[in-house]
Amino acid sequence: MAGQISPTRSAMLASKASLKTAQSGADLLKRKRDALIGEFFALVRDALAAREELASVSRGAYTSLFGAKAWDSPEAVESLSLGGSSDYAIDMQIQSIYGVKVPKINIPERAPNTGFSPINVGARTIQAATDFGGVLEAIVKVAATETKLRRIGEEIKKTSRRVNALEQILIPGIQDDIRFIRSVLDQREREASFTLKKIKAKLEADAQKDREAAQAGNHGSAAD
Repeated sequence: MAGQISPTRSAMLASKASLKTAQSGADLLKRKRDALIGEFFALVRDALAAREELASVSRGAYTSLFGAKAWDSPEAVESLSLGGSSDYAIDMQIQSIYGVKVPKINIPERAPNTGFSPINVGARTIQAATDFGGVLEAIVKVAATETKLRRIGEEIKKTSRRVNALEQILIPGIQDDIRFIRSVLDQREREASFTLKKIKAKLEADAQKDREAAQAGNHGSAAD
């Protein structure tokens, strides 16, 4: 970049202003990255807890399902499962975490009905249907948490790339420009100082010659 910049004082001031802006931007991005990393690790704990909850309720639900099939027959359980056609709606909003848009999902309360009439249905089948409703809630929790985790992780990588670009490319380039401009200005100042010294020396020499000539003229007049 140094070869493309004009080595003037105005360019020096502009480069210093750009350097200050770039350094401030890098500091802000690093603070954002650090905050996102803290949020990321907090979400990791939530994601692990959601996964553990899903595994737990899934084990319980499948245990209930096997019991229902054993007591009420597989055909009866599968026939009743086809009758459950109720929708499962969730309330999803968008929230901002340090500028990152992530979903915020509010899990609704489960309706007490199972989608079929409990008459002539075994208690174990009803329990299995209830337990699988818990599995559905756990899946939604896992999806919401891991979506946040993925988006924040992507933003951390993006922010890190920006910080690296500033600290490894842009800021060193501006610093090179400042060093180049300063070296040229210093060289010009030395040359100007040397030139002024030569001019001063020449003026002093000329003045000395004029004084000597004047003195010589005065001596000649006195001799006459």
